[in-house]
Amino acid sequence: MNAPTSRKRTTSAKVDVQPGAAAPSILDPRWLVFARVADLGSLSKAAIALDMPQSLVSRNIALLEQQCGERLFRRTGRGVVLTEFGDYVLPRVAHLAQYADALSDDIRSARGQPNGEVLVGLLPSAVDQLAGPLFASVKNELPGVRLHLVEGASAQLEEQLHEGRLDMAVVLRDDEASVKDAHVLAKVPLNLVGRREDARVGKKDVPLAALSGIPLVVPGRPHPLRGRLDRLAVDHSLTLQVAVEVDSVRLQYEIVAAGGGYAIASVLPGRLDPRLASSRIVSPMLERFVVLADTPRRPHTRATRAVRRLIEGLGAFAQTA
Repeated sequence: MNAPTSRKRTTSAKVDVQPGAAAPSILDPRWLVFARVADLGSLSKAAIALDMPQSLVSRNIALLEQQCGERLFRRTGRGVVLTEFGDYVLPRVAHLAQYADALSDDIRSARGQPNGEVLVGLLPSAVDQLAGPLFASVKNELPGVRLHLVEGASAQLEEQLHEGRLDMAVVLRDDEASVKDAHVLAKVPLNLVGRREDARVGKKDVPLAALSGIPLVVPGRPHPLRGRLDRLAVDHSLTLQVAVEVDSVRLQYEIVAAGGGYAIASVLPGRLDPRLASSRIVSPMLERFVVLADTPRRPHTRATRAVRRLIEGLGAFAQTA
């Protein structure tokens, strides 16, 4: 189980044991010491990280073991490792610490502005449209919030959301069923992308049936777009000829420019590589959804809710993909 901290998100059960000034103590601090020792595998390293004497770290662990009636750690030549009981307890402590941190943040903020760190993931094509306006809005309206922005491909951001390393992210979803509880920011059409001199992409629109039999440069399975193309091929009796599997849109464009085939992507007006041209896929029109999605691993705080409202209100997604 992941247990991100109030200042740092990781995929392990790390817990920030030094909350900010005047933060209410929701969870017994000894359990936070336990989590740090488990993370570092060493009493001495934990003492350094916590800026406390090693004897005090040892005493905290001993008191916990006395209360539990079970050993939490086993000493080795290189430090300490969790016992079976300690391994059982750690994810539950991490889970409690996660919610205690959110509650502590809400209590601190109850009488004033939201505060705390908010991690937001952005698609590369959303950076120039959203990063600046969002930063300015947070600075002016939420002075107590520390905004941490991360750029990445949609699949990477989805993974970080799942792991709890981001609070929210602007990502692409390929159909209405995959949108679920996410907030839709925009709908964008899919385009067939080819070399500029290619007549196939010389018109505004191209029918879906025209994709049958032509060399395609598309993501590999299990990429959501590839899955959607596979379903479309079955539903519309298409023969999809995959020439190259490339997950990165930038790499797909390079392969297309080199004559390797055609890509299928959402294209921003005026943003396509000058070596390439595109035609919107129609009959039927294929759309993707730009959504603001939340992590399922962390509860919302006043700060994350406030930043979410700012993103939803910026209206900067008329053509993001």
